[in-house]
Amino acid sequence: MKFCPRCGGLMRPAKINGKYYWVCIKCGYREEIKDPKEIEAYRRTLKVTRSPRDKLVVIEGKNNVPVGATLIKGSVRCPRCGSDEVYIWMVQTRSADEPPTRFYRCAKCGYTWREYA
Repeated sequence: MKFCPRCGGLMRPAKINGKYYWVCIKCGYREEIKDPKEIEAYRRTLKVTRSPRDKLVVIEGKNNVPVGATLIKGSVRCPRCGSDEVYIWMVQTRSADEPPTRFYRCAKCGYTWREYA
């Protein structure tokens, strides 16, 4: 990483008129890159691979319950039928620094709803 001597902002490589420069993303200050190895050190490639565990879970029908769901009684009531027997499971639907989303499914009528913690 290289930082701007003027404002302290992050500088990144850019090709301008056939030459490579370090250009500040804040103030626009630039200086010519003398050694091409500096550019290679700046670039980083990461290949993201998916595993079978990363599958999207789709649940259809009122009797289908996802793997890992837990039946709880007495602490949560269904907003449709008022039953106190519901299945609960959690899924990380947003970014990693956000809490997971809690899903509920009524064991009696099959109504499904979610709660953001």
